[in-house]
Amino acid sequence: MASTINNLNVLFEDNHLIVVNKQSGDIVQGDKTGDTPLSEIVKQYIKVKYDKPGNVFLGVVHRLDRPTTGIVVFAKTSKALERFNKMLRDKTVNKTYWAVVKNKPKKDIDTLIGFLRKNPKNNKSTSYSSEIKGSKKAILHYKLLKSLDNYHLLEVDLETGRHHQIRCQLAAIGSPIKGDLKYGFDRSNKDASIHLHAHKIEFIHPVSKEQITIFAPTPKDPIWDACN
Repeated sequence: MASTINNLNVLFEDNHLIVVNKQSGDIVQGDKTGDTPLSEIVKQYIKVKYDKPGNVFLGVVHRLDRPTTGIVVFAKTSKALERFNKMLRDKTVNKTYWAVVKNKPKKDIDTLIGFLRKNPKNNKSTSYSSEIKGSKKAILHYKLLKSLDNYHLLEVDLETGRHHQIRCQLAAIGSPIKGDLKYGFDRSNKDASIHLHAHKIEFIHPVSKEQITIFAPTPKDPIWDACN
C-alpha cells in the first residue's frame, strides 16, 4: 500500500530534515504515471502539521525505486539540501540495504565490481565485467546475514549509486531479489513490491553536525518477519 498523509511513517524530523520509511508503490518524485509522489505527501504532512500558509519547501535528496521500501531523506531547507547533496557527492553518507534472494551467493561475503549501462527504453540496467561505451563503474559490498528455508538475507553497502545497482548486480551473480521480475526472479510479489529495503542510514547532520543513525523497520510480511 502506498503512503498517504495519514499513514506516513516519519522516522526522524527536525527543522532541516525529514526522513520517512517509504512503502512499496510510492514514487519519490513525480513521473509520467501522474501518481501522487511521496515528496508531495510529505509537503502536505508538513503543511498540515505546522499549519503553514503558502508553498512548503522540500528538497528531494535521493530516490528509491518504486517497488523498494525503506529510508528516504528529504531536506526542509535549502541550506540542508545543498549540504546534503555535497555529502552524497563526497560519499560521507553511509546507506545499508537488506535484500532477500532465492539463490545463495557462492561467497558469504564479497565485493561486486561491474560496469552498469542503463537502457532507457526498458528502464533496466545491464552489468558488464569490463567498461563499455555508456557504462558506469558500480561497486557494492554484501554479506550473508541469515538463511531461511527457501531464501537468504543479504546486507548490502553501496560504494556507488547507480541505476538499479543492487538489483542488477545481485542478479548478475545469479541471486535476483525476491519479487523482482525485471531482473530475473521467477514470480512477482502479490503487492508488486520487491524484497529490497533501505534499512539504515548514517551521516553527520548537515547543519547541527551531530552524528545521526536511523533504522527503518521492514514491511510486515512473513519473509521479512522471519529475517528480523
